Amino acid sequence: MKFVLAALNAKYIHTNPGLYSLRAYGAKYGKTDAWDPMADIVLLEYTINQRPEEILRDIYKQKPDVIGFSCYIWNIEQIISLVKDLHKLMPDLPIWLGGPEVSYRPDEVLNSYPQLTGIMIGEGEETFLELLQYYKYKSDLQSEGTEPLLESIRGVVIRKEDEIVYTPAKEPLDLNKIPFLYDVLSDFEHKIIYYESSRGCPFRCSYCLSCLDKKVRLRNMETVKRELDFFFINKVAQVKFIDRTFNCNRQHAMEIWRYIKEHDNGVTNFHFEIAADLLQEEELALLKTLRPGAVQMEIGVQTTNEDTLREICRQADISKLAEAVDKLHKGNNIHIHLDLIAGLPFEDYESFSRSFDDVYVMAPQQLQLGFLKVLKGADLERKCEEYGLVYTDRPPYEVLCTKWLSFEEVSRLKQIEEMVELYYNSSQFTYTLPYMMQFFDRPFSLFERLADFYEKKGCFVNTPSRIYRYEVLRQFAMEETACKMDLLDELLTMDVYLREDAKSRPFFAKDQGAYKSLLGGFYRRQKQTAASPRMEHVEVFWYDIAKEKPVYEKLSKEQYVAFDYHDRDPLTKAAAIRVLSEEELQDERDII
Repeated sequence: MKFVLAALNAKYIHTNPGLYSLRAYGAKYGKTDAWDPMADIVLLEYTINQRPEEILRDIYKQKPDVIGFSCYIWNIEQIISLVKDLHKLMPDLPIWLGGPEVSYRPDEVLNSYPQLTGIMIGEGEETFLELLQYYKYKSDLQSEGTEPLLESIRGVVIRKEDEIVYTPAKEPLDLNKIPFLYDVLSDFEHKIIYYESSRGCPFRCSYCLSCLDKKVRLRNMETVKRELDFFFINKVAQVKFIDRTFNCNRQHAMEIWRYIKEHDNGVTNFHFEIAADLLQEEELALLKTLRPGAVQMEIGVQTTNEDTLREICRQADISKLAEAVDKLHKGNNIHIHLDLIAGLPFEDYESFSRSFDDVYVMAPQQLQLGFLKVLKGADLERKCEEYGLVYTDRPPYEVLCTKWLSFEEVSRLKQIEEMVELYYNSSQFTYTLPYMMQFFDRPFSLFERLADFYEKKGCFVNTPSRIYRYEVLRQFAMEETACKMDLLDELLTMDVYLREDAKSRPFFAKDQGAYKSLLGGFYRRQKQTAASPRMEHVEVFWYDIAKEKPVYEKLSKEQYVAFDYHDRDPLTKAAAIRVLSEEELQDERDII
């Protein structure tokens, strides 16, 4: 008997921890002296960008006896298409679906797609174990004159004759019963490792499905520490905690962060989703002591509009959140990702622009401008008519307009989102943007005007290369601002070389031919004297560029700045810079 578990991930670097958990649980608790379930469970992972015929062919080659798909908003359409084609090729194959995209309207899904056998709803580990045992022993029981019944399995929705049958729900699972998912790492090379130390969320945000699992359950701390050791020993690049609000239990969060500090291997990065306004001085003091780059924090602000926060039942103190983010910044060691959601109730275009400004001044490394997804089963879905909320019929059910936000405004925010991604979240304009910001009354205005400029010039039809982005920004500054262009060119040059020693010199970088001999001597001395050759580039500037502040003074003589690509900022990945001394710049003729 072969039970295939299939996932269509959004990207190659992603994995599906839910299916790994099903496999691990079924293999451990289904094992008997006569049967090892691990041999009968096959886990297949693809991406939504792969050709459908390629995925279909690969699944067909497996000759499964049963197959289950993990369904989300980003893959449901491809999965339904696969289901239809698989049924044509293997009409007797039992096909099961599970996951959030099918758990809250299972009757509609079953009625729409007769090819399906059933749907697993809620937590899947116990249900999968019972399904696994059902199909393993079905033929044996039938030969003995006993007919096993699918309706005896808890947590499924099936057809029985012409009716849709819901079986009894399961009790919430003890997380400590779930085996560790990563005994070997050969299948996870170059991929993100996902880890779960808790399930459930104490909050009731109306747009989110996490609020449906109201009881927070914690994995035993000694077990968590033992599993973290595995990541440390194997020097895993990144571990992403999928706990919905990691720090909702202070003691649990503190103990994990303290353990990370004490066992840090200098390599592994841990990602957490937190509520920053819950952080207290003790947590902030601990986080400040972690290695730069050891952890990163994703913080869902969503909006700073108080009316909106109340309407979506989001308990957030924005002033405390901003204060906590400011204190995290002062440690200069934690990458901070802040989220906004456009399309929430009571938030119009102007209100959203204020939310954007409020978050921008918090200076996160990443500012995600997202758009409301009307998820099936979320409380907000039931109020669509009241909110005038119109969204796409197709996944991901993204907002088109609301009572407060027109489609034209949503479309404009989409263009602004692209500008934020290209020019802010890329971390490639850390010198140029702060200088340009002086010429706008507020942060939102810069990105709004830049989006207008892109549309006017037809830039949105292009797939901009990195240097193209610099060129368009320069043109925008020249036409739309009172920037000093010689200074702007130096700032753009600084931003280019902070990221890489560009093979082709950008056209806006000043000619440094007059310094060729001097710099050539510097490079040769570096190669001769360094224990190992250093990856350095030297650039000549006429403004005091190395001070990194929006207001720059012109120098009486040129300044030589070295970019060290071996020494990068762990948060921004920018090269370290230093101003060269007179001794380092002595003419090569002076060398003995």
